[in-house]
Amino acid sequence: MKNLARAVETVERVEHPVAPELKPLYMEALTLVERLHRRLLDVIKDEFDRRNRSDINSVQALLLFNIGDAELTAGELRTRGYYLGSNVSYNLKKLVETGYLHHQRSRLDRRSVRISLTDKGREVRDIVEYLYQKHIRTVEQVGGIGAGDLQVLNKALHRLERFWTDQILYRL
Repeated sequence: MKNLARAVETVERVEHPVAPELKPLYMEALTLVERLHRRLLDVIKDEFDRRNRSDINSVQALLLFNIGDAELTAGELRTRGYYLGSNVSYNLKKLVETGYLHHQRSRLDRRSVRISLTDKGREVRDIVEYLYQKHIRTVEQVGGIGAGDLQVLNKALHRLERFWTDQILYRL
């Protein structure tokens, strides 16, 4: 088995040599993607702290923003990329208990629960929307990031997402 693994590794190196400058750039990109998501949650938390809102955390606020005006199942939150964590059930339960979400069992499939925002949930969504609008107005002047920069970034991120999806789907 060891010989087979070594042979595959040798073939991969010969057929597809790795550019030495690619590894540090790839590793930095991985770190930045993870760090940026955490930083976004920090920015959202800061906005709610400024408003003296401690009744909801940043993960839950982002989840409410992503739900928006839709009516979804918990499974759709994950498949649509609206929720990145592993404990979606816990957060949904908390958001229902605290009055941010409506939930209703499907009449056809009693296992399925549809969720949508309450007025209180829409208020949180609007706060996150306001925050994003503020960023859109200032990202170029303050952050030095223009439309062209974001187009290039988005294109690269979409390609990376597709690459990772293919790794999973086709077991590459």
